[in-house]
Amino acid sequence: MYAKRLRQLTGLLFIAGAILVNIPYALLIMNFNYPDILRETAVDILTQFHAGGAGLIFTWLAFAWAGMPLFFGIILFRKAVAGEQSALLDVATAVGIIAFLVQVIGLLRWVFVVPLLAQIVVDPASSEMARQAAVVSFQTIHQYGGVVMGEHMGQLFSITWTILLSLAAWRQGYFPRWLAGYGIASALVYLLAQTELFATVLPDFPIVPEAGLIGSVMWLLWIIGVGISLLWPKSATAVHPSRTISQIPT
Repeated sequence: MYAKRLRQLTGLLFIAGAILVNIPYALLIMNFNYPDILRETAVDILTQFHAGGAGLIFTWLAFAWAGMPLFFGIILFRKAVAGEQSALLDVATAVGIIAFLVQVIGLLRWVFVVPLLAQIVVDPASSEMARQAAVVSFQTIHQYGGVVMGEHMGQLFSITWTILLSLAAWRQGYFPRWLAGYGIASALVYLLAQTELFATVLPDFPIVPEAGLIGSVMWLLWIIGVGISLLWPKSATAVHPSRTISQIPT
């Protein structure tokens, strides 16, 4: 009974994490024109950010931490599906934890750093030199916190976690093989979004413009699919922890 409840709890955490993260994201689209606003100048971004007030800051805070249920789901997944030692799941769990943490660190710049820079830019008492320094600081922090931490490292670790978890499921039947294959496919599409990051420093680097959007949507659907398969294990190849690969029904 404990194992069943743990599995169901893990499934709920996966589903909740995938759904909750979209609430602040939708608010950012409506109230901050995100992510299209990132194509505007630093001054325009900071000015519009300041205009959003405390509500926008707390929306970013919610966006950073909305995935917390998934974070706990990542930690519990191994215990929920595999009783024996599983090196692949151990590595996947560690990678998933890192993915969550670096993305949160990247997003929190909008909560604790950007507001200060925005205040300098819009303050009439600020000198032109101070405004220019704030703009350069924003560009530097945005490139490091956003591109390096959140998008490059965060996405790569998320992609790696997805592939490792899907490979483990393919071998051990933690969830259906078709879902494992879909997870790997979504990760590979998501990987193409890295081309846009390299284009920020290599202007002629070829990019796949829609890879980020398509890959992230596919990935979130995979998360929900894994959660559903944990809630109703009969829809997956239910594997008892003591079974070996050769004992899994085919």
